[in-house]
Amino acid sequence: MKLFYGIALIGATQALQMPIQAFKRTTLLRSSNPADECGVDMTNPCGPDMEANKKKGGGAPPTTLNEPFELFDPEEEAKLQGTGDLRARLELGAKFNLASGLNSYYEFNKSPSPPDDVMLSPCQDFLEHLDDNGTSDPPMNTIKAKAPGVATVLGVGKLITEDAPGDIRHVVLSVPEGFHYTEGQSLSVIPPGVDGKGKKYAPRLYSIASTRYGDTYDGKSVSLCVRRAEYYDPVTGNVDPEKKGVCSDFLCNLKPGDVVDVAGPVGKTMCLPKESLSTTPIIMIGTGTGVAPFRSFAHRLFVENTVASHIYKSKALLYLGVPVTGGLLYKSEFDHMERQSGGKFEAKYAISREMANEEGGKMYVQDLIKKDGDMLFDMVDNEGAVVYFCGLKGMMPGVLEAFEGICVKKGLDFKEKMGEWKKAGKWHVEVY
Repeated sequence: MKLFYGIALIGATQALQMPIQAFKRTTLLRSSNPADECGVDMTNPCGPDMEANKKKGGGAPPTTLNEPFELFDPEEEAKLQGTGDLRARLELGAKFNLASGLNSYYEFNKSPSPPDDVMLSPCQDFLEHLDDNGTSDPPMNTIKAKAPGVATVLGVGKLITEDAPGDIRHVVLSVPEGFHYTEGQSLSVIPPGVDGKGKKYAPRLYSIASTRYGDTYDGKSVSLCVRRAEYYDPVTGNVDPEKKGVCSDFLCNLKPGDVVDVAGPVGKTMCLPKESLSTTPIIMIGTGTGVAPFRSFAHRLFVENTVASHIYKSKALLYLGVPVTGGLLYKSEFDHMERQSGGKFEAKYAISREMANEEGGKMYVQDLIKKDGDMLFDMVDNEGAVVYFCGLKGMMPGVLEAFEGICVKKGLDFKEKMGEWKKAGKWHVEVY
């Protein structure tokens, strides 16, 4: 008989407020009383509305009297691979690493891991009902653009170094009450002001870079990875401030406490597989800020202590293209996942201005795909892998050419094979 391991998810903690109010890790004894020591009503712990249990700290169904278990403190153990240091992510930006802070990462890495014969109780994961463990559609347009909700800025941090081109920011927003989303969806942001015709600006879509629980792990925040859209004058080589991106510039300039009009969530294309997630290999291919949905995937599968992370037994590959090393987004986090996943997660980078492909030219994402062609084809065709693309539209011709080359070498018709993969739900694209 399998037991259930208790994890208490402490809600309503605001990551950027001082002082932080949170429960500390505590060893308790299970009780035969329907209300355990956390004060949680265990007579009906599960269901779509977990708000009551979440506010009381979660809990674990009683199984054996006097059996010790530990409460899980997301403030200390759930954010950014156990560091609990969302502030450092925002303040240090590209310099952030898991060894920064008061102690080394390993000092903080104490998230409870249940033994092989122990299962997590879905009762403790208060937002798992959003897609019913992958069997139903995610939330869609719960807030309409015509009547947007108001999100509050918790923090904004630069993600790339000064030598990297452009400006990319990690933006954390506290979302309106009741606004929820799942990994792979997008958020609509309505920038303030009006356009040249005097009309309100249209909503801009941004891929969500956090899991449904947010970087604050209370289910009340959302994180975006935003590149400031800039236009460089071809003559002077300087940025033309008159041609900056309206919404991206607005987001990158935000300060804690500012408010943003938002709507959504939207999108089903980039969501994780609905069925057989635990055994489905995942191939993620992106450029620049196209890494956003993949960060949400990776956090869900390899970081957060939820059912999804414990049932995932397959392999996830990330291919990310950037111009320089200082432009690698969330590398410290992905490095951690590689170390801790037991080989289930691997990140590969194409740094175009610093690496050369086999022909001696610049290294792009498609060159990595060509190099791993046989392995990737086998993963998709024989192991049931699902492929995701996210990033600049200009990357797609090279990526498609790489996959076509793989098919040609195998004597297969590329269009036919592509049609087969798309019909089977193995091919997902979101470009801009």
